[in-house]
Amino acid sequence: MRVKLCGVAGGRLGTLAGLGRSGAAALALPGCLLYTRTGTAPHLTLDTLREVSGVPPVAQLTLPTMAELHDVLAEYKEGAAKFIGMPDTVLYCSLQDPVAPCPSGYNTNKTVSLWSSSGRMEMTASKFMDIQRAIQPDWFQCIADGDTISGEVTRKRAKKSVDRSLSFLDACLQLLEKTPELQGSVMFGTIEGGDVLEERLRSARETAKRPVGGFLLDGFQGRAMAKETKMNLISSVTAELPEDKPRIIHGVGKPDEVLECIERGVDIFESFFPFQVTERGCALVFGYDYHSDPKAEALKQNGAQDLEKNSPEEDQEEEVVKADPEMTPFEIFLKEKRYHDDFRPLLEGCTCYCCQRHTRAYLHHLLVSSELLAGVLLMMHNFQHYFSFFSAIRDALRDDKLDQLKKLIFRQALQGPENAKIDQ
Repeated sequence: MRVKLCGVAGGRLGTLAGLGRSGAAALALPGCLLYTRTGTAPHLTLDTLREVSGVPPVAQLTLPTMAELHDVLAEYKEGAAKFIGMPDTVLYCSLQDPVAPCPSGYNTNKTVSLWSSSGRMEMTASKFMDIQRAIQPDWFQCIADGDTISGEVTRKRAKKSVDRSLSFLDACLQLLEKTPELQGSVMFGTIEGGDVLEERLRSARETAKRPVGGFLLDGFQGRAMAKETKMNLISSVTAELPEDKPRIIHGVGKPDEVLECIERGVDIFESFFPFQVTERGCALVFGYDYHSDPKAEALKQNGAQDLEKNSPEEDQEEEVVKADPEMTPFEIFLKEKRYHDDFRPLLEGCTCYCCQRHTRAYLHHLLVSSELLAGVLLMMHNFQHYFSFFSAIRDALRDDKLDQLKKLIFRQALQGPENAKIDQ
């Protein structure tokens, strides 16, 4: 596995080549992973996933869900890729599920706690590597003490997270050498240290000295850390890492945050954000055509150029209460009454299966009726739109137009649909 860069102005444009056991697969950079739950894309079968364009060649497994299958996979002996019916897909196994809650305060010098549907699991380095032996992933994140995202982490606790993570890394590297089933697997070292710059830099430098295949920037999930602090830490950490190895970040998915991380040297992201949008009953409608006028494109993509079809203000107030508080300006909430007779596609010009065949009104009907098909169609649209966004990022870097794309995305991040309509 090696990074081939063809440009670093504004972001690391290139390819992560030599992936998989055959070495034939490649991931375009900047890029994202296919988010899965127990190896399956949420709401989708393999057949429906094939209808989605631009699916990344690397799928993300999460250890809490896969650990529950440890005994089955150990007996199966042929690895998770074949077990889940995706033998040609490159698999990356992360320590945590980015959308699942992870209570703090349970890690020790010897164990890291994982949380699954069955409850808490204590993971030692030895047990962790036993599970990886059964999964046989192409890449995997090394076990680490990432319990530093609460916003109340002391310098002493940040130092402890780095010390523990380096200790786990050394133990796992020793076990990796003795595990024939994992000789084709690549371990990613985890950069910890909370919001303490000195500890982040120490973690990056010490991890870079180890024979790891790449680096994971952990602890930047959620809103506990101030945005300015987060971005400064990412810039400082990536400056310490070798150019020829990939950098993954966990817990960053919103389009504006993705662009800021790319500018600071991050290569690979998760695709949990489209899943979260789908779970809210929403559709991604943000624009990323940086060739057109940013203001016009933003209005076009979120549909705010049309007059609202809502009834009286009482209805509008009732709908605001129903919307998920985590909803972002990049999406529309399809349970709102305005969509019950809106016969446009989710997004004009979108080539996804849903937009080519169905309307906002139909998705509204499916959602208010609690039909399972709603999740399937929304997931297909949201995945394809998100994957296409990363393609647009690479095009923008290639054309030296990342600033235009960033202006377009940030305009939409600042303007909700109501504000965009007023500016019409």
